[in-house]
Amino acid sequence: MTKNPFVIGICGGSGSGKTTLLKRLSESFSNLSTAVFSMDNYYFPIEKQAKDKNGIVNFDLPKALNEAKLTSDLLQLIKGEPIEVKEYFFNSPPDKNVLITIEPADLLIVEGLFLFHYKEVSKAIDYSVFVDVDHGIQLDRRLYRDQETRGYKRADILYQWDNHVLPCYEQFIEPYRNRANFIFRNDHNADTDFDSLRNQLIQNLDS
Repeated sequence: MTKNPFVIGICGGSGSGKTTLLKRLSESFSNLSTAVFSMDNYYFPIEKQAKDKNGIVNFDLPKALNEAKLTSDLLQLIKGEPIEVKEYFFNSPPDKNVLITIEPADLLIVEGLFLFHYKEVSKAIDYSVFVDVDHGIQLDRRLYRDQETRGYKRADILYQWDNHVLPCYEQFIEPYRNRANFIFRNDHNADTDFDSLRNQLIQNLDS
């Protein structure tokens, strides 16, 4: 690769549909080489996570992730150098996480909660998308995901939602909403918005 990739950033609250959108974008631009950079891969181990006043681990804080390593890897990838990172899975012991190599690509999609909050990451983004969805829908998705795939109890999910997830959204995510180049409404408008988003990205890629 002789030039820097075009970097798309996707931000939004937990359960907003960030991962689904990035998959649609990757498929839509299959004519280009595409790489995905997920901030989820940079969570500190659970023993390094902060706890709330009730002794419950709070994963929904900017300091829950290794911002320095995350930023360094992202900038390295943008410069055209491959990176190695452990693919993160909730509830998986650190030694069970798989080491993956991310190769440079024409299109780099960066996805995560703190896309705008991490200043060096925000500066590296060429085009940003904020995924917007009703909180009720987000909670329904989180309840389904965390009960079905992570084995969490409903009461624990609701506790995290009220005490960690929503406060995080209100403090570290929602204030940046209007900084995004595109607000993607992930509801009955999703298909229309996706077409509009794709057209805007094509124009940016061609310019």
